[in-house]
Amino acid sequence: MIRVALRGVRAHVVRFVLSVLAVTLGVAFVVGTFAFRGMLSSTFEDIIATTLTADVYVRGSQEVAGDATGPGGGGGGTGFTGDRTLVPADLTADVEEVDGVARAVADVSGPVVLVAADGTAVVTTGPPSTAFSVDPEDPSLTLLDGAWPQPGEIVLEQSAAETADLTTGDTTTVVLGGEPTPVTVSGVFGIEAAAAGAVLVGIDGETAREVYAPDQMVPQLAVWATPSSGPVDEDALAERVGAVLPAGAEAVTGEQARAEASEAVEEVLGFVETFLLVFAAIALFVGAFIIANTFAMSVRERLRELALLRALGASPGQVFASVLVQALVVGLVGGGLGVLAGAGLVRVIRWGLALAGMEFSGRVPLGAPQALAAVALGAVVSVLAAVLPARRAAAIPPVQAMRDDVAPDRGTGLRAVGGTVLVAAGAGTLWLAAYLGASVADAPTGWAWVDDLSPRVLLGVGAGLVLVGVLVGSPAVARGVLAVLAWPLVVALRPLGRLARGNVTRNPRRTASTAGALLIGMALVSVTGVIAASTQASVRGIVENEVRADLVVDSATLVVPEGAVEAVTATPGVAVVDTVRLGLAPVATVDGAGDAGEARGTDVAGVPAGFFDTALDPVALAGDPTSTLEDGDVVVHRRTARERGWEVGDSVRLGEGGAAVEVRLGAVIDSQLVGTGILVRDDVFDAVVPAAQASVRIVYVSAADGATTADVEDVRASLTTAVEPFLVVTVLDREDTASAFADQVNQVLVILYALLALSIVIALLGIVNTLALSIIERTREIGLLRAVGLGRLQLAGVIAIESVLTAVYGTVLGVATGIGIGAALPGVLADEGLSTLAVPWGQVLAILGVAVVIGLVASVWPAIRAARLPVLEAVTVE
Repeated sequence: MIRVALRGVRAHVVRFVLSVLAVTLGVAFVVGTFAFRGMLSSTFEDIIATTLTADVYVRGSQEVAGDATGPGGGGGGTGFTGDRTLVPADLTADVEEVDGVARAVADVSGPVVLVAADGTAVVTTGPPSTAFSVDPEDPSLTLLDGAWPQPGEIVLEQSAAETADLTTGDTTTVVLGGEPTPVTVSGVFGIEAAAAGAVLVGIDGETAREVYAPDQMVPQLAVWATPSSGPVDEDALAERVGAVLPAGAEAVTGEQARAEASEAVEEVLGFVETFLLVFAAIALFVGAFIIANTFAMSVRERLRELALLRALGASPGQVFASVLVQALVVGLVGGGLGVLAGAGLVRVIRWGLALAGMEFSGRVPLGAPQALAAVALGAVVSVLAAVLPARRAAAIPPVQAMRDDVAPDRGTGLRAVGGTVLVAAGAGTLWLAAYLGASVADAPTGWAWVDDLSPRVLLGVGAGLVLVGVLVGSPAVARGVLAVLAWPLVVALRPLGRLARGNVTRNPRRTASTAGALLIGMALVSVTGVIAASTQASVRGIVENEVRADLVVDSATLVVPEGAVEAVTATPGVAVVDTVRLGLAPVATVDGAGDAGEARGTDVAGVPAGFFDTALDPVALAGDPTSTLEDGDVVVHRRTARERGWEVGDSVRLGEGGAAVEVRLGAVIDSQLVGTGILVRDDVFDAVVPAAQASVRIVYVSAADGATTADVEDVRASLTTAVEPFLVVTVLDREDTASAFADQVNQVLVILYALLALSIVIALLGIVNTLALSIIERTREIGLLRAVGLGRLQLAGVIAIESVLTAVYGTVLGVATGIGIGAALPGVLADEGLSTLAVPWGQVLAILGVAVVIGLVASVWPAIRAARLPVLEAVTVE
């Protein structure tokens, strides 16, 4: 039977080509994901090995919560480790006195904006732009041209110099710490690893400390051992260095620092890999529809052949196995081609990223285990998809299969019941997810086991139930829905429309299965569209409801320079300037006895006392935010209050030692524009956050009372001129602010659409595949139609209409399903600001138009194939 199965594959190779292609695309996505993750991992491992070359590192002993970092500290000089408290730069003198230490260097770095030769800022699409203190003795840096920088000079990493079109001796401008500074390029350097698109600017140590560590507090110290003939005992050296450090500082080996950096990178890459694998799974799932349809139609066509095998003694198990063997061949061939395609895809991606200025490692690591796993995955998906068709083949009685007429399809009553139950269960789950997510009460239902359920998990379960329910029940509604969709074509294109309608409604299971792949893809596209439209509507609503100020001054570096703030304040027409300053402070809860708990480094925002009267108007869940600031107490965001278990009236200690301040929690707010969990009045902020570690994050500007729209526009024009010298500072009105927030989400959605496009392509292949196989199945029917006068173009028109109806049917169900699932999103994602449900009806119409195009494209090859069938041969086919 195995030989019979293999001969069947060889004899009907065209029948399985598109199934192989579907497996190839899905496996290529999986392999590409593994290879892409491996390429990123190897690139960052190279960077870590290149940048963390010291034998010991001195750093803060305490990790900080959230994004708590100083303006110059960043997250550490490497950019790979978690945020920690800073250490004094002058510890280098004590460390260098330790036996076995050759030298210790303070690691000072921070954000920078480099101006290219054409006068525009060099903008990266993700990788950082970093200025760092150059250590000429650092073995990871190689001077390629010129000299190391002195005050007023910079050196550029080779790829950054090429991107900016700058070379040794050129003059340009850099924005260091928010202030534009004219500089001369003193040289170009190289590093052993690929820069991966990062802009690296080297500056002298004195300038670096003035800009990024004015209080002489730095992220870490790099310590090198005295050269010796043998390997360095890093553990012993770290122990000796640690013995001279004050409280709050610790010494770790270079090996530990590199391991922690690698772990941090792998954690991020693991998320990226999981994210991509979800879409790969979707592609494989959609591809499974093609495989199942192919084998279902193949079994239907080969009924008499299979019956003959049964009559010659083949058992049902052998027939079952023969179909699965064919599926296994399809999976193995598709998996093997997918491995090659996936590796090639990553090379193409790497080439494209290189053109965009993001150089990655030349290695595309794809080991034998990953390749074999991918091939096995393709085989498993193919075999599982063919199980039901194989079971039907094995269950057909030989006598029934040898008859000229084929047994009619089974009814769809059970499918209708099952689909209805699943959709109802899914809809109920989605409602519960939205209810729990939107509720601000601690116990929304009063049942602990229900209230403890995760709204996001419920969303996923509900969406899955609805999607599966629609797929299960789709054949039951196919005839009715297709009759409605076909009505305009039946009226306008007689008799072609009627013939096409009869063909697609004759076998609703097959039509529904073919449309199922497109249904899934369009449902996901529709959900994404609902997210996009709802996000834009929600953001605009948030800006309209929360922003009191007329204008917003923001910075591309996330730090508004003090000089820019002064320029804004001095601009005519400006009545109120509300700055939001960020800094790090130890925060501890004070119990009823007055004892403070463990302090955690936390982001704190300092704002003027009237901030909530003139800048923002958040939702006050408890207490009065304005009077709280006026009284010098603390305002807390709802998320922070929930995480720490705080309530209005609780006491909180900010700062430590003699600078500690005990304040009362006076108000809890809910805001999508306040990103910091703790807000205090400016004077309280100044008392607990050192000035050198504070930075202005954003500035809200209000024009004089009674100012007209034209007056505000005049003020905006004046502000734009005032901040122009700072390069990275922009002035936004409310519309611009809403658009800026929406654009951030849209960038993510573009990626989602691109990833979902593969499932749409595979669904298109499914329609092509089904039409092509149906033509083989209907060869005699086509011959008879041609014999009674149906022309080739008319036949092609019938097939095109069938294809369009199938595509539109899948799209209509998919869009309806996607909108239904999307309706639950505002409740579940309320904390992220998705408060308004919006359906993009324009996009829905566009999707339907795309479905028509997909149907027409899918019909081309099957129509050509049908038109070329010889009439006499077709009518004599049995």
